[in-house]
Formats: sequence, C-alpha cells, structure tokens
Amino acid sequence: MTTAHPANEERRTLILTGASRGIGHATVKRFSSAGWRVITCSRHAFPENCPWAAGPEDHIQVDLADPRDTLRAVGEMRERLIGGKLDALVNNAAISPKDEGARLDTLNTSMEAWRAVFEVNFFSTIWLAQGLRAELAAAQGAIVNVTSIAGSRVHPFAGSAYATSKAALAALTREMAADFGPLGVRVNAIAPGEIDTAILSPGTEKIVETIPLRRLGLPEEVAKAIYYLCTDQSTYVTGAELHINGGQHV
Repeated sequence: MTTAHPANEERRTLILTGASRGIGHATVKRFSSAGWRVITCSRHAFPENCPWAAGPEDHIQVDLADPRDTLRAVGEMRERLIGGKLDALVNNAAISPKDEGARLDTLNTSMEAWRAVFEVNFFSTIWLAQGLRAELAAAQGAIVNVTSIAGSRVHPFAGSAYATSKAALAALTREMAADFGPLGVRVNAIAPGEIDTAILSPGTEKIVETIPLRRLGLPEEVAKAIYYLCTDQSTYVTGAELHINGGQHV
C-alpha cells in the first residue's frame, strides 16, 4: 500500500531496472511506500499476479542485452514521464551466467557471454543515463548504480565477466558523477555483499562465517540505502560507492 501524497506536492518518479526479484523487488516496495511512482523495467512482461497497484502502465519490457531495444525503451520511458522530469534512475539489472551452476572464469567464458554480461551490467547504464539526461537534470535527480563486492575481489561464486563488469561500473560511477554534477544530478553506487535472495549459491553459509556481522544482508536493507541516495537525505553525496556487506570488505 502506498502512502497518501499531498495534492499540491509533485509526485516523484523512479525508473528501476531489474525489478522482478530480490533487491529490485524490495526497492519497489520501499519507494512505493514513500509515495513514489515506480516505473519498472525487466526482460519479462508485467506479471498478472503482481501485487503492485500501478499495473502494466508503469512497467516497460526491455532486453538490456540488446542496445537497440534499450534505446527503444528509453523513448518509451521519456513518453511516460510527466512534466519531463525523472527524480531517480536505479540501474539494478545484471546477469551472471553459470556453466551448469559452476562459476565461469576467464578460461571458460565465451565471447558471447562476455559481451552479453557487459551490455546488461555496464553499457545499458550509459545508454539509459545518456537518454534520460534532460529529464534527470530537470528534476535535479539522482542515479544509483548497483555494483557488487565481487567488483573488488575474486569471488568464489560470481563469474569473471560479472565481477569485471561490476568493477567497471564502479569506475563509471565516478566518471558519471563528474559529468552529471554540473547538471545538478548526483551519481552514486551501492556495492552489496551476500544478500539473502533466491539466487544465493550453495556454500554461501561458509562465507557468512567470515563476515563480521555473521549474517546475510536483507534486500530491505539494500533498498533503504538506495532510497537514501535518491532523496534529500544525501544532497551532497556524489561519486560514492556505499558498501552494504556487514563488514565483509574489511
């Protein structure tokens, strides 16, 4: 259920990629509960059993692995934005292919897999930000890129293509912060560690034993950090990468 929004206050809008599960699903809940309009984007059509009241009119089906389809979706996003303003763009969509459940390293990842991973996890972030530049500037909005703890160390489960795409995304966040800053748009990243979602790999419990807080993170905890970086609570924060991992990085 969304909170009531005063009639004389303009409703804020978020565009979120990778909204169908885990962190993305929790992010929809967090922003919706605060009265935001959330436009979700995923490879799949809007599910008929989805509990969100907004419905398919606030969902865009897009294949971020295809740059032509990404640019098509940008046009659709711009058409749906009221008043030509976008308050927040959260780039959460990512893929991490496996080989029958096993980690793909630099020796056994195909060229096609490398390109698909980077198109979804890295390049789509650029195409979306470029395409929505005017709308973000008009709202003095914020961009949040979702990186990963795997971007700064070799991870036992995350594949090489995924890890390097997240490392590149962290660097891109700094570059974007410098470029978008003069437009009044803040750009930050969050780097989740081991979060309790449906895609956890077997053996994660061994990693938990080494985390200072000795537990998995919750999707809701990540969503709160994203919300912080998109609101007036963080108006002088840009170019930062926030670690959300229970101290796993120390």
